[in-house]
Amino acid sequence: MHTKDLIKVSWADEVEDHLEKTTLPQSKTEQVGNTRIITEYRWNKDDKKEKVVRTYKIEKRLVSKTIAERKTWPKFGDSRNDKPGPNIATTLPAEEIQMQFLTGKDGDKAEENPLDKLKNVNMNIKCRTCGGEHWSFSCHLKGTGLVVEDKKLVQEKVSEPEKNTGTNRPYIPPSAREGATNTAGKRDPYSRGYDEVPAIRIENLSESTSEADLSELVSKFGQIARIYLASNKVTGACKGYAFVNFKSKLDAERAIKGLHGYGYDHLILNVGWSTNNYKAA
Repeated sequence: MHTKDLIKVSWADEVEDHLEKTTLPQSKTEQVGNTRIITEYRWNKDDKKEKVVRTYKIEKRLVSKTIAERKTWPKFGDSRNDKPGPNIATTLPAEEIQMQFLTGKDGDKAEENPLDKLKNVNMNIKCRTCGGEHWSFSCHLKGTGLVVEDKKLVQEKVSEPEKNTGTNRPYIPPSAREGATNTAGKRDPYSRGYDEVPAIRIENLSESTSEADLSELVSKFGQIARIYLASNKVTGACKGYAFVNFKSKLDAERAIKGLHGYGYDHLILNVGWSTNNYKAA
């Protein structure tokens, strides 16, 4: 009869096996020359251990003093116990940006005067004030009222203004002259001559009234010098009033008597003198 030897497993071995299945080994860092090898362990999707080996090449770069000082600052918060360098769990490495810092030795140069570059060019530069070989606006005699004549400093001569003769009259544009006409061939309604022409004001006009309608209405009373119909610049509709200039005062009076209280386009017109000059005459 064969007998089997019963082998009992100790509880310490069971605890050790359980820890191996539930815990990960610590990461290891090795440095060989300019190469750093980091070995880490992690769980995969199937809850199995994976070994991850990362290899880094160590490079030394010259940075500014502020960047070197910032790297010596201790970490804080959740990263207070992290190792030097960025932690992938809390830091997202972005694209490296190269910046070029200008030192004060090259950047503090005084700005050059662009006129100094012309000194080496063969140019006949002559000052109008003293006759020297420099620009007139940089002359030391500018604004002093002195000039150089025959190598002597003399007072600058100021020319007297010419008298207003028949050949030296101020220029008056044609549109501002008496009896001028505008570009349309009509007399300027705002010229001085219209102040002497009788003018009447017609009120309570409808919005559909046009200048042609108004001309047809008032032309039967006499010769017309000007018609101004107030209208909206955007819509072109009549604003309800107009001014009519007659060449004769008697024609203007007859227009006031004939149109005041006259029914036109379902409205009653109100007509009178545009100023008080002709009302009392």
